[in-house]
Amino acid sequence: MSTENEGTAVPPAPSAPPVPVETPAASAQGASHAGGAPTAPIPAVPGTPGAPEHPSAPAGMPAYASAGAGQGPDPHGQAAPQGSAPEAGWPPPPPATPSYADGGGSGTGGWGSSYQQPAPKPKNGRGGLVAAVLVAALVAGGVGGGIGYSLAKNNDNSTDSTTVSAPSTSGEVRRASGTVANVAANALPSTVTIEAQSTSGTGGTGTGFVFDTQGHILTNNHVVADAVDGGKLTATFPSGKKYDAEVVGHAQGYDVAVIKLKNAPSDLKPLVLGDSDKVAVGDPTIAIGAPFGLSNTVTTGIISAKNRPVASSDGSASSKSSYMSALQTDASINPGNSGGPLLDASGAVIGINSAIQSSTSGGLGGSGQSGSIGLGFAIPVNQAKYVAQQLIQTGKPVYAKIGASVSLEDGTGGAKITEQGASGSSAVEAGGPAAKAGLKPGDVITKLDDMVVDSGPTLIGAIWTHKPGDTVKLTYTRDGKTHTVDVTLGSREGDN
Repeated sequence: MSTENEGTAVPPAPSAPPVPVETPAASAQGASHAGGAPTAPIPAVPGTPGAPEHPSAPAGMPAYASAGAGQGPDPHGQAAPQGSAPEAGWPPPPPATPSYADGGGSGTGGWGSSYQQPAPKPKNGRGGLVAAVLVAALVAGGVGGGIGYSLAKNNDNSTDSTTVSAPSTSGEVRRASGTVANVAANALPSTVTIEAQSTSGTGGTGTGFVFDTQGHILTNNHVVADAVDGGKLTATFPSGKKYDAEVVGHAQGYDVAVIKLKNAPSDLKPLVLGDSDKVAVGDPTIAIGAPFGLSNTVTTGIISAKNRPVASSDGSASSKSSYMSALQTDASINPGNSGGPLLDASGAVIGINSAIQSSTSGGLGGSGQSGSIGLGFAIPVNQAKYVAQQLIQTGKPVYAKIGASVSLEDGTGGAKITEQGASGSSAVEAGGPAAKAGLKPGDVITKLDDMVVDSGPTLIGAIWTHKPGDTVKLTYTRDGKTHTVDVTLGSREGDN
C-alpha cells in the first residue's frame, strides 16, 4: 500500500457534449494523483491480505485506505531470506498485500478523467435520419414539457388543487438516537482532516479523531509518516478551525499513530470508544473521513467479517509491513479515509479505517488512486486504544512475540517456522517463548486459541492483538502429528 495524498483536487466535470450522430466510447484518461495522502490500498497476502507495498499493488489485491504492494525489507534494511518473516525482527509481507485507505491504484476513468469529444463521422443517409429523429424527439419533449408546466401552473392557481404541503415548523427537525444522521451529527465535530507534509514538500491527506481532552488525535501511522522527521502537520475540524500538530508517537507494525494539537481548544469532545471484541458480523457501520480530499464525508455499511488477516505497507522501498486482524466492512472507504473512525449504530468507535482491497493495478504511490469496491479494513479499536496509550506514555510501541520466524509463503497449511531466521540467525530465539514451549523449525502452527491460522501473516496479526505476558494456546503439527502447547508471549519494543 502506498501512502498517498487523498487530497487530490477533483477536476471539474466536463460540460455535456452535444449528442453525436453515433456515440463511440470516449477514451478515458487516467486521473493524476493529487498530493500524496497517508491512506493506501492493501495488497492481499497469499490466502490472506498482506504485504508491504510501494510498488503498485497487483490487480485484485487489498491496499491502505492508502495502497501498495511488494516485498518489504527486513527490520535491519537487509533483504530477509525468501519465504521467511523474522518475527523477532520485522516480518516482510507476503507477495501481495491490501492497500492503505488513503492511497489508490492506477487506473483510468473516474474523477479526474478527461472527456474526449468523439470525432464527427461522415454523414450518410442513415446518420442523417437518426439525427433528425433525435432532434424531433428533443423538440417534442420541450413542447410537452412546456404544456405540462403550463397546466401545472394553472392547477396550482386553482381552488381545485390536490397538492398537499407539509406544515411549516418553527423548530429544527429532530433525528432519533441511533439514526445515521444523529450519529454523524454527534461524531463529525470530533473528526479532523489531517494534512501531512515532509520537509521536501511531499505529503497527503488523511483523517483522525479526538482521543482525549488533552488534544491527542488518533490516526494511522501511514497518514502522518511524511511529517515524522521535521515535517508539517495540521488538523482541520468541520467548523473550519485549523491547528498545527506534532507526532507524539507512531507504530508502523500496528499502523497506529497519535498526534497532538498545538494550542488545543478546551472544549474538545473525545469520541466514545466501543468494544470491538463484541462486534458481530452484520452489525451496521458508519465511516467518516476525507475520501479524495472531500472532508467530513459519511458512508454506511455493515461488518462483513471479523479477524480478517491483512498485511499492508505504504509502498515505499524502505517500508515495513503493518499486520492486522481486521474488521472488514463494506462501508465505502477510499483514499483519504485512512485514520478515520469506523462507528457502530450507537456512535461508538469500533475501529480505525486503514486499508482497502484494490481491484486496479497499483496502489497509492502509483500513477493513480484506487477506489472502494466494498472491501475495507479497520484496526479493531481495542487494539488501537492499547497502542495509543503506549504511544502517549512512552512514545514507542511494544509488540507481543513468540520468538520464532515464520514463513510468509502461501500454501504451507499454517504458519511454518522457518529453518533459518533473518540474516542467518536462529529461526527459534534461544530462551524465547517458542523455545521454552518446545517449538522447532519445521513445525506448522495451525491455531492460536480457537482461531484458525492459515499463514504466517495471519499468525503475526493474531499475536499482535495480544499484550506481552498473555498466555495463548498454540496448536501445531510435527511429523504428521498434532500437538497443543501454552505459550507466554514475550515483548519487543519499537519498530526496529
